[in-house]
Amino acid sequence: MIKLVFCLKRKEGLTFEAFRDHWVNRHAPLVRGFAGPLGIRRYVQSYRLEDERLNPLVASRDPTMAFYDGVAELWYDSIEALHDLRRSPAAREAGRALLEDERRFIDLARSPIFFCTETTFVG
Repeated sequence: MIKLVFCLKRKEGLTFEAFRDHWVNRHAPLVRGFAGPLGIRRYVQSYRLEDERLNPLVASRDPTMAFYDGVAELWYDSIEALHDLRRSPAAREAGRALLEDERRFIDLARSPIFFCTETTFVG
């Protein structure tokens, strides 16, 4: 399995509440609906917590990294399976639809993605 990690920054002028509402209630159902054509095995959203008790720990790290509003994680069977999707018209259309929706609520230029593998040490 490989995982795509997407660090999300909301579009300028959009409140965190509006961002999260769109992500949960509009975008997640789109991802769920396109999971088959896109080969997505798992999709998880994680949202930034705002709690002043957490501020000292957050401040102890690079503050430029603390500005993400959330993280999306998508699991795929393999790099080969993901690569093979390029030949699928259904996958290309699904990808276009998701990107069109992402442009409504995500600042794509400030929302990096990367692929990784996962190793569990606890749990």
